[in-house]
Parts: sequence; structure tokens; C-alpha cells
Amino acid sequence: MTYPPEPWYLGGSMLVSTFLVPLDEMPDGMPGRYPIRVGGRALVGVAFANYVPGGVLDYDELLVAVPNVGDGGARVTIPQIWVDSPTSQAGGRELWGIPKQLGQFERVERGNRVRVSMSDDRGPVASIRAQYGLPLLPGMRQLALPILQELGGRRILSHNRLIGRVTGLRASVTFDPAGPLGWLAGRRPLVSLAIREASIIFGMDVRRS
Repeated sequence: MTYPPEPWYLGGSMLVSTFLVPLDEMPDGMPGRYPIRVGGRALVGVAFANYVPGGVLDYDELLVAVPNVGDGGARVTIPQIWVDSPTSQAGGRELWGIPKQLGQFERVERGNRVRVSMSDDRGPVASIRAQYGLPLLPGMRQLALPILQELGGRRILSHNRLIGRVTGLRASVTFDPAGPLGWLAGRRPLVSLAIREASIIFGMDVRRS
């Protein structure tokens, strides 16, 4: 399958919630990398992204991100991720080692409220009900995202950038206990926020080994 060459330029929005998870309940990590801890528990991020027409691709996405440390400093690893675009799935896996799977998304947004649910071929996986709040930071903010992945015997470090408006978010996130994110079921978000009017540049500087 053909897909856009790197880097990918994407635009849209993200609903982000963070969780604290006991280390013995975390999925297997990458050798030599250690999750960033808060109070002895691992910090985990979950993001529902909606990439709109105007970028190289438009699709919906649900991902789990684990900030970690090791040789080379702080990185982010994505152990689980779903998209509704076969093109994004193929490109994410082959270019950057991101283990994208296919899912089905339902998204409803009215005014300052948004609801998103995602399921795979076995059933429901996760959903979010959220209400946008006030800006948390003035203007457009930039965030560097060094993503380190290991897939198919390859370790790939991709440097990426996220630019957008950061706003508050009142969110309720639900994970199906029998689904692939069951290890997050029943947990309440530590912090939630939205990144709106976002621009994402993925794969600016990639190192493969």
C-alpha cells in the first residue's frame, strides 16, 4: 500500500487524558527503557485525535503513550494505537514502527461538548465524553515529541512537533474491561486537556537501527 513520504503534515485536534498506573499492571515495555513515575506509579497518556482534511491524511486515532527514560534521555513510546485509515496504518508501521491497528470510530461534537467512541472487530475498546474549557496557556504552544518504537526487530526514533491551542477539558474516559485497554478500566484521569487548531509534523528527523 502506498502512503505519503515522511514527514507527515497533519491538522486537527486531540483530547488527552493522563493516568497513573501501578508498575506491575503496565504492559511490557521496551528493553532498557523505564516509565516516568509519579508517586511510584507509571504516567500514561491516552489521546483521541481527529485529523481533518487539509493535511496529507485525514482520519481518527486512539493511542496510548508512555513517557520513559533510558539511554538518550526522555522519550515517548506508543504501545497501543488504533486508526480508521489503512493508509495511516501501513505508513505508521513501516516508517516509524508504530503498531497501528484498525478500529471503528464514532464522533459527535456539538458546541463545546464532544463524544468519541472506538471499537475493534471484537467489540468496544474505549470512549470519552468531554466538555471543552478555557485556554490553559496563551496563544499557540509548541511541544516536541521524540517517539521511540521497536517493531519487527527495528528500533526507530522519530522527532516530531505538535503546535496548537491548549485548553482545559472536563472528561470522562471509559475502557471496556474485556477489551485490549482493559488494564486501564476503572481508572480516573489525573489531568485532561485538549489541543485544538493543532498542526502536527511527524517524522522530521528519523533514526533507524
